Amino acid sequence: MSSFYIGDREIAPQQPCFIIAEVGQAHDGSLGMAHAFIDAVAKTGADAIKFQTHIAAAESSKQEQFRVKFSLQDATRYDYWKRMEFTREQWHGLATHARERGLIFLSSPFSLEAVELLQEVGVPAWKIASGEIMNKPMLERIAETKKPLLLSTGMSPIEEIDAAVELIKSMGLPLLVFQCSSYYPCPPEKVGLNLLQFFRERYHAPVGLSDHSGTIYPGLAAAAIGVEALEVHVTLSREMFGPDVPASLTTGELHQLVEGVRYIETMKANPVDKNELQPELAPLRELFTQSIIAAVDLPEGTIIERKHLAFRKPGRGIPASHIDWVIGCRLKRTVAAGTFLAEEDLDREELWP
Repeated sequence: MSSFYIGDREIAPQQPCFIIAEVGQAHDGSLGMAHAFIDAVAKTGADAIKFQTHIAAAESSKQEQFRVKFSLQDATRYDYWKRMEFTREQWHGLATHARERGLIFLSSPFSLEAVELLQEVGVPAWKIASGEIMNKPMLERIAETKKPLLLSTGMSPIEEIDAAVELIKSMGLPLLVFQCSSYYPCPPEKVGLNLLQFFRERYHAPVGLSDHSGTIYPGLAAAAIGVEALEVHVTLSREMFGPDVPASLTTGELHQLVEGVRYIETMKANPVDKNELQPELAPLRELFTQSIIAAVDLPEGTIIERKHLAFRKPGRGIPASHIDWVIGCRLKRTVAAGTFLAEEDLDREELWP
C-alpha cells in the first residue's frame, strides 16, 4: 500500500487519522457563515475543513427539480446551487483563512469549471463526491494536477467503484477510498464498517470512512478498526437550516470525536505487558490488597489454624493468597490480635524439613 501526503500530513497506516470537517452547504450561501465555520472547526482539532464548490450554470439546469423540497426561497435545485456560489475572490479568502487557522483547505468540485477554480485557489488534494465517481472528463483534468484523490463511494455498486479505481490508478494518482453510505442521516445498519477492510484488500489503497450518521460512534469505531481518514459533516447548531443538519455533528461533538480518535490511536500504539506494569502498580497493590493478621491473641508455639487468622489492608504483610502456606506453621513468638504476621514469625522447618 502506497502512502502519500496531503499538505504536511502523511496518509498511511500507523499515522494519525486524517480528520476532515465537511461544511458542504451548511453555510447556506452566507460568506460570513462560511468563515465562521472555519474559526469553529479550527478549535476542534480537526486536520482539514472541506467545502463544496458549486457553479450552477456549469453543473445544473433549470430542469433540475428538488429531490426533496426543503427551501422556501429556492424554486428549483438550480436556484439553490446558484445561491451556494462564491466568487473567485471569496474562495481565495476562505482558503487563506483556513490556512491561517492551521487547517488544510479542501473543496469538492462538481464541474470542470469548479476544478479550474479550485486549482487556482490551491487545494492539496481532490475529494470526489460519489455522484461524480464516473465523471471521466473531471477525473482526467484532475489527473493533470498530479494531486491525491479522495474517492467517495456512497451511491456506487462495486463494479462502478472498481472501474473508477482502475481509471484513477491508470492515471498515476495517489488514492484513498472512502466507505460512504448515502443516507442522511445514515442508520447504524447501513454504515458498512465491514467494507473498510474489504476496500483496503481489494484496492491496496488507504481507506477512510465518510460518515453521515450525525453521531460520533461510527468514527470512533472506524478509528478502532484502523482507517487513514475520517470525514464527517459539521454544523454550528442542530437548530440551523439546511438539508445536511440531521446528518452532521455539532462542532462540540466534532471536538469530542477528534479527542476520541486520538485517544484510541494512543491506546493502539501502546500495547500493554501486564508484568511490566507491576513496578508502577506496586504502591496501589499495597494499598488495595489484604494481608494475613492474627484474629486472636496467639501465644508462642501455637500451631496456626484457620480460625486463628483474618485479613486486613494494606498489603504489606503476608498476602491473603498465601493462607495455605501459613496454616500449620508454628509461631516463634507471641502475636497479639490484629497484628500482621511476618515470615520471620513462622517456624516452617518443623513442617517442611
